[in-house]
Parts: sequence; C-alpha cells; structure tokens
Amino acid sequence: KLASYATYTRLNNSVSILRWLIHIYRWASPVLKKIRILTQKYTPQKFTLGTHKQRIRWLLALSTIPFLGILTAFGIAPYTLPENVPVTAISQEIAMPQASDLLSADTDNATSLWRLEQTQRGDTLSAVLSRLNIRSPEAVAYLRQAPEASALATQLGPGRTLLSETTEQGDLLELQFQLDTSNALVIKKTATPAGYSAETKPMMLEKRVIVKSAEIRSSLFGATDDADIPDAIATKIADIFSSDIDFNQDLRRGDHLTVIYEAAFNNGELVKTGKVLAAEFVNKGRTLRGIAYGDEGYYTPDGKSLHKSFLRSPLEFTRISSGFSLARWHPILNTMRAHKGVDYAAPIGTKVKAVADATVSFVGQHGGYGNMIILDHHNGITTVYGHLSRFAPETVRGHVVHQGDVIGFVGMTGLATGPHLHYEYRINGVFHDPVTVALPAAVPLAESERAGFSAHEKPLLSQLDLLHDTDLAALE
Repeated sequence: KLASYATYTRLNNSVSILRWLIHIYRWASPVLKKIRILTQKYTPQKFTLGTHKQRIRWLLALSTIPFLGILTAFGIAPYTLPENVPVTAISQEIAMPQASDLLSADTDNATSLWRLEQTQRGDTLSAVLSRLNIRSPEAVAYLRQAPEASALATQLGPGRTLLSETTEQGDLLELQFQLDTSNALVIKKTATPAGYSAETKPMMLEKRVIVKSAEIRSSLFGATDDADIPDAIATKIADIFSSDIDFNQDLRRGDHLTVIYEAAFNNGELVKTGKVLAAEFVNKGRTLRGIAYGDEGYYTPDGKSLHKSFLRSPLEFTRISSGFSLARWHPILNTMRAHKGVDYAAPIGTKVKAVADATVSFVGQHGGYGNMIILDHHNGITTVYGHLSRFAPETVRGHVVHQGDVIGFVGMTGLATGPHLHYEYRINGVFHDPVTVALPAAVPLAESERAGFSAHEKPLLSQLDLLHDTDLAALE
C-alpha cells in the first residue's frame, strides 16, 4: 500500500509540473505573436525578427530547466518508508468442539425452517403443501386422511393463513391453519402411532390500534381502498356519519377522512378488524367528529349523539335518479304529476334498511308503488318504501323494527322503468323532501357522564388533530 501511495504521489506531482509548463507556454504565445507583429512593422525583418525570436526561445529554455530537474527528481527518488514500525504478534487458542458433541446435538431443531403462506384462489392441498415444503409421505398421508385434520382440505378457501415448521428434508414438525378469525387448527408431530396430533386452539392474536387517513377522489370505498382501510371500517364510517352526510350525493372531491380503529393480527397478517374508536370526516369544508363511548354509541366532542333518531337514507350507497318535486313529468303515465319522494337507483336485491325505530303498519302491494312497506315512527312521522322486489321475512304487519334493520330489497314492481327504491317521508300526512327535511336529534350524554367522556376523548382527539391537515396514508 505504501509503494502504491508513493507512485501515486510522484505521478500527481509530475502532472502538476506539466500543468505549470502548459500555463507558461499559453502565456508566452501571445507575447511572441505581439513581438512578431511589432518587429514586422518597425524594424527590418532579416535582423530584428530573428534576434527577438532567439532571445525568447533561450528565455523559455532556461526557465524550464529547474522544472525539468524537479520532475526528474520526483520520478527517480524512491518514496521514503517510515522506519521502526512496531509489529506485535497475537496468538489465541480456540477450543474446537468434539465430534461426539456435534453428533449428539438436536439436529432437527437446529435445521427446522418456518414458512408463512396465505391461500390463494384455486389453491389445492397439494399446491399448499408444496409451498410449505411438506414432503414427508407420513405427514402428507396424515393431512389427507386423518378425520381430525380434514378441515385443512375442506376449508381451504382464499385468504387463509398457514404457518409451518419443517426440516430441510421436508418432514413436518408443526402446522397452524387459520380456521376463522379466532381459531386455528394446530397439527404437531408426536410419538403416537399416527405420528401426528391435531386440535383446535384459540389464535394468539396481536391487537393494535391503527390510525389511517384518506382523501376522497371519486367515492368513499375508492378512497379507503387507496389507503388500505378495510371495507368493514369504511362501512362503519358511513354509518357513524350517516345522519349528517348523505354518502349518495354529498361527497366532494378533496373531502378528507381520518379513522382510529382496532385490529387483530396473526404473525403480521390482518385477521379481523375491531371497533372504530374515533373518526373525522371533512365534507365540503365542514368538519365532523365522532368518538366511541359506551355501547356502540358515537358522540361529538361536546357530547351530542351522532346516532340520530333517523337515517338520512335507507340505502348505504347509491344515487338519486329522481328528486322530490311538486310537478314532474311521469315517464310511464306521460303526464305532469307531483313526485312526493326520492328515487334511489340501485341494483335489484340491494338491501333496504329502516331509517329509524318503528312499527310496521303496512306490507303488501299498493297500486303504482308495487310492493310497498309503510313504517310508523310515532309522533306523526311515517316513511314509505316502494317498488320492492320482495320483503324481509321478519317484516310483517305489527312487527317492531329497529334503525338499520333490513326490511326489504330493491326491485322494479309497480309503475317503474328500472330498478330503484321510491322513498317518502311524511309528517302528519304531509310529504317532505327526505333529503332536506330536519331530522329529530337523539338524546345527548347525561351530565353525570360528561367528566368520564372528557377524559376518554382527549387522547383520541389529539391523534385526530395530528392528522387533520396531513395527507398521511397509514400510521400504525
């Protein structure tokens, strides 16, 4: 290394000297040119020009001699290595293991390999065992034929998690197969005649609190998919704010949502989602917040209930095909008639929910309404659901239904040009626009619960404040 460094130093110095010579030549060239021009103009060319050229050439030659000497010295003189470098020899005895110790070691555990796989659409048992490196004939036969392990083949649907421990030779030591969100089938190698045992055990799940944020670009589910928010959480967000936001027509590009929810993981894979602890939705510049408190209740930061007495819409996600109007051209009767409700276009079979607690006062066919349901919500309020394809089994006259219960399914019975739900909202027999009518408010928190609610909401509000003005996609 020292010799290489010395060579590099000599070459570097030589290059520097050559650069200086080039600079001198570039400086002298204009001087020679000026002298030539002056001597041609004022003096006889034969005598003066030659004399000046010779003088300049001698001057350049004499000035380069010292530089050439330095260059020669650098090229010839050897690099002086430092002397008296201390050298110390270190020896250490390393004890080698005995061959008998290696042979007695537990080689199975030393060479076991863990693999984590997830079943895919169209997977077969053979394909899954191959990916898990389970090649032992005894293990394959047990997994295929043992009744206690039959769930592995009969419940091999997509999205199931499998964790296996095998040797390098493909002998199965342990296999965990996810049966559902709470249980797993655990198969272990044993000293029994069958060679293995299988039993169902509760899954050891890791619970986490997850905070995620998303921006609306086209739809609620499009935004939550982009932010990797599960559909169950997206549906819950819509349910929390359903009394203040009509997700059929109120969403705008640029709306923003933030949600804090619980989730359970098994070996790093999401198994199930839990409760939504808090959520924020910024819709058309208006900020709405909901904090979970008590039994599935959601409240604003000042203690007002978000669970209004009435839902704004009986369908989760659809579009309004015809609004409330006192004079509308009827597409079938070809005449001007009042349209005293709202038509929600949706595929046949879409679930229709009760907008509030009520008693079923009518179920059956009624003229142009086709299959119709009328709910009596007391205090003079009734709601009407028309053009249904069929009714829910529990929807019978006199039956009490609760907010969110499925009462029927979208159809196109009666006077209808396409599948949709005709929905009406009446107060003491007077028709009102369901989209704009003021909905009754729910009962707020009692004064005795305000102190506990205030302490509960503080950490959740701090997390929502942290992400209020950010574009963060996910934070765990």
